[in-house]
Amino acid sequence: MTTETFSDKDKSLDEIVKIELFGEEFRFRPEGEDMDSAKVADYLKHHVIMAEKQFQFKSSDKNKLAILLLAAMNMSKDFHELKMEYSKLEAHVCQRMASLKKKIDEGIQ
Repeated sequence: MTTETFSDKDKSLDEIVKIELFGEEFRFRPEGEDMDSAKVADYLKHHVIMAEKQFQFKSSDKNKLAILLLAAMNMSKDFHELKMEYSKLEAHVCQRMASLKKKIDEGIQ
């Protein structure tokens, strides 16, 4: 996988990210400015390779779909786990803020 930039003026519009899956090259233009598209593509490729290792026969289109579905499920699992961890962190920060606010309010009175 490689990244090409046609112009350094506006990378978000001119950046093309290439990713090779199943011996075919796919290209896309990233939508977000703050995203490292090459890392996202590498993350996808990693999950596809890991899913592909679980299948014996790789030539069938059905197997390619199954590999992509397995990779998507694994990525969804990762996303869900991160979301749950973020939720726990957010709850902890809110609890700490409430505790600090209470201490500040008690100190003012």
